[in-house]
Amino acid sequence: MQRQTLVRALLLLAMLACGAPPRAPGTVVMASGTDLESGNPLVTVHPLSRQLQRHALFVTLVRLDSALSPVPYFASGWQWDSTRTTVVFSLVPSLRWHDGQPTTARDVQFTFDAVRDPGLGSPRAGDVASITCVDVLSDTLVRVRFSHAMSALPTIFAELPIVPAHLLDSVPRARWRGHPFSTAPVGNGPFRFVDRIAGRRWRFARNDSFPIAMGGAPKLEQLVVAVVDEASTKFAGLVSGELDVAGVSPTMAALVRADPTLELLTPPALFSTVLAFNTTRSPFDDVRVRRAVSMSIDRRRIVQAAVAGYATPAGGAVPPGLPIPSVVALTADSLRADSLLDAAGWRRNSTGVRARAGQTLTITLLTVGSGDQAVEQLVQADLQARGIRVNIRVVELATFLVTLRATNKDFDVALTGIPGDIALGQLMALFATAQRGGALDYTGFHRAALDDALNRARNAAATDVGRAWHDVDALLADSMPVAWLYHARGVQGKSRRLEHVVMDLRGELTSVAKWTRRDSR
Repeated sequence: MQRQTLVRALLLLAMLACGAPPRAPGTVVMASGTDLESGNPLVTVHPLSRQLQRHALFVTLVRLDSALSPVPYFASGWQWDSTRTTVVFSLVPSLRWHDGQPTTARDVQFTFDAVRDPGLGSPRAGDVASITCVDVLSDTLVRVRFSHAMSALPTIFAELPIVPAHLLDSVPRARWRGHPFSTAPVGNGPFRFVDRIAGRRWRFARNDSFPIAMGGAPKLEQLVVAVVDEASTKFAGLVSGELDVAGVSPTMAALVRADPTLELLTPPALFSTVLAFNTTRSPFDDVRVRRAVSMSIDRRRIVQAAVAGYATPAGGAVPPGLPIPSVVALTADSLRADSLLDAAGWRRNSTGVRARAGQTLTITLLTVGSGDQAVEQLVQADLQARGIRVNIRVVELATFLVTLRATNKDFDVALTGIPGDIALGQLMALFATAQRGGALDYTGFHRAALDDALNRARNAAATDVGRAWHDVDALLADSMPVAWLYHARGVQGKSRRLEHVVMDLRGELTSVAKWTRRDSR
């Protein structure tokens, strides 16, 4: 084991050194399991990419404090009108883009108008549905109008980074995903983009001009995101000191705890793992088959065997810790699963495999890969016990997202994570409505009743939020476009040399501007 760890650490050192200068004092290296999806926050769903955009590369209008209440950031203050349908934000005048241009109210207006534009197909479009218009009053004053009275400031203002109008206003929004801005972004946050080696790393440097009114320049000189996709390699990198922060396999959590140079952090995470069914074609156009698959899966075994207990088995969409009554959906029930498959016409043949009209029930499970693919293999075994043949197909993230987002969907079922943001106070918006990019769009399952329920939940008054999202959960349990597997906890390994790290429901990088590395002082 020690020899393998050393070899992997040396390989990681070689990878990080490729195309990068030697590590300088004040440089922190963190691992990402996949390449970052994009530098453009309006088209991004990848969780770590969103974290970097929100907390490092760009800024949002407000931030959330530890109690998840909005506090000033780019907006130094805000004022509601008497009807609470209009709010005016006062902006910090000294914030500049990393190319030197000032960040103004026009950038705020441009950002929210772009998110609301169906031509962009932003995954955040549903979260701004209640906004009717954004008006520029001056360079430092911006007015936002809502379709109805708001009981509190929507936390999308703490989640959606502002993007530069002067760089993107001439680019057709349908082309944003492929525009060079996605891989060489110009931000306005505490860290600026330096360079990128595709599939290897991203490098960010301290923005010395970040306004004191917004926290001032970060403590670190550089932040490097290294793409490390293997669990044992991440652990080796932590042990060798080549990595300062890395999400580790839950099965290796005990090894991190045992190392005196490392610290294990297990923050709550708004992240759920699901099977997303392609409901537009056989066999998953039949809700009976979807329900049978869900009933076939032993979620408790997956949580214990694949994530070492660092998760909660999921019966429905609502994770633990939120003020919403949960709808317990289908749990493991092999007899009921067999009955549903029989009713759908998929009966066991002489070899024990389910077949209909001479066609065997063989499906492909699409995945980005979970290290040793433990989750995928456990799902495969559970379904094969019910007579369903499962082939596992591992692809890289970009291909995975393109496949799931395609209008004409060419996959059977996908193992995917659904990242949540703190929306509607303490509630995560797990799904967008039928706009392109939302998790329901992956499945091709678009129903007016569900879209209406989602919109009601997003626009609900604070006292009605729990009931509204309970109704959404009930509709999802009934139609089963996805099978919920588990709600995760974060499992992060951190060097003890890295200090002032806070990880909570706001994310792993909420305090990144305050991080310090002990040997850099």
